[in-house]
Amino acid sequence: MIANVASGLGYQHESHQDDAESSINQETDTRKVLYNQHIPTTNFQRAALAFGSAFAALNDPRRHVMVADLGEATGQFALERLRSKMNADPSGRQILRERPRIHSSVVNLDKLRNFPEDSFGKAYVQFLDTNEITPDSRMPVRFVDDEELAYVMTRYREIHDFVHTLLGLSISVPNEIIVKWFEMIQTGLPMCMLGSFFGPLKLSLGDNFILTRYYIPWVVNTARKAKSVMNVYFEKQFDRPIETLRQELNITIPPNVPFEGKYI
Repeated sequence: MIANVASGLGYQHESHQDDAESSINQETDTRKVLYNQHIPTTNFQRAALAFGSAFAALNDPRRHVMVADLGEATGQFALERLRSKMNADPSGRQILRERPRIHSSVVNLDKLRNFPEDSFGKAYVQFLDTNEITPDSRMPVRFVDDEELAYVMTRYREIHDFVHTLLGLSISVPNEIIVKWFEMIQTGLPMCMLGSFFGPLKLSLGDNFILTRYYIPWVVNTARKAKSVMNVYFEKQFDRPIETLRQELNITIPPNVPFEGKYI
């Protein structure tokens, strides 16, 4: 069941040969391919992709390819702002310069499983194991027509599970909505707004009350006060106590108010 929830929340479990590409004009584009899997687009193609992916994502949020494509088609200005913020921060500049990636060929998960119980690395791998996911489950960027901005989008996607870990939120529909609120405030990406405002439509009336009364005020306050997670070199923090890291980033744990419903 966890795997089904994960699939619905943006984890990759299907071929990239999806109908996203059919939503754009397939006329020959002579522009340069900038990175692996890049699909150059014209302004018209990008607008068509944004409209088509938004329509598909709103009708079925489980179509995670559509959600990912929507983020790329509409995220240009937000990505530029994120890059500027990263360039203004020493750690952010280092990340942009070194371009670390987060996948199982780089992150030694077995090593993290032997870390101290209170460490960030241990909490992260426990999050992965409990929710039956891996660092390799993120969609590749395809439609961002700037190589560095494509990396910024990649970084945003790949640190998503670190954000879950720091916020102390496992994978569930309500928790993913909360994380999207955090990411919306921190990144300004339009796709996060989609999850934040339309995601609650999937919840019961009672759980919407719990979300609005307890969790949204907490996550809004936390996201505004916290250091930008895009400027955190998480890979260098694995051996540190997670509570120390939370304190440094001004991140507090969420309210302990359980949701009532079960969501698949």
